[in-house]
Amino acid sequence: MNSYQQIPIEECGEPLVPIPLEKFAVELPHPYERLGANYGERSPYCLRQGVVTALEKAQFLLNKSYPGWKLKIFDAYRTVGVQQFMVDYTYGILLKRQGLPEHKLSPQQRQKIWDQVYQLWAAPSLDPLTPPPHSTGAAIDLTLIDDRGITLDLGGQIDEISPRSHPDYYAKSQDIKEQQFHRRRQLLERVMLNAGFSRHPREWWHFSLGDQMWAWLHNQNNPNNSVIARYGRI
Repeated sequence: MNSYQQIPIEECGEPLVPIPLEKFAVELPHPYERLGANYGERSPYCLRQGVVTALEKAQFLLNKSYPGWKLKIFDAYRTVGVQQFMVDYTYGILLKRQGLPEHKLSPQQRQKIWDQVYQLWAAPSLDPLTPPPHSTGAAIDLTLIDDRGITLDLGGQIDEISPRSHPDYYAKSQDIKEQQFHRRRQLLERVMLNAGFSRHPREWWHFSLGDQMWAWLHNQNNPNNSVIARYGRI
């Protein structure tokens, strides 16, 4: 169990609603649907109502400083089934990249691969006490596009299993291009935090509001004003 999963959840019952995609940039078709993930009747471009409201505020704040720029949504809601699909897909990709046939893996090799998988993906738990963040409708993965409609380079791909995914990876770089990556990451963080979100400590693209991770991060920074999660698994 991760530390954030120890946060209690008091489900508020807020509905999962469509994100108004005309206000943002999106990937169509959805990146995981292109890989074969089955969302059933649920759209991946949904979030809890309060999270959508906060996301619209973040977009407004971005436009105040950078007119014409948009938040580009990569991923939002995931069923636990989709979470399982992506865990299994990533396991297969890592095996292929490392040239390791699954049937010949030693227990130690297999565990090493799974450790890499779970550096990125939350366990696809059906336990109501430990939901994957995206399965609560409270987490979102996103980046930035400029006023020309160009997706900006933030120095790493979303879902990349690499130290480059850490938000402050470029913070101390003296390279001009890498300094720009860091400034863009800071901009994304600033508009999202000012709208009420918290950022995943190991993923520059992942933000949440109202779930266990959000509450855990809030409590780390505000030990005298602790909160619990208000969104559980849907």
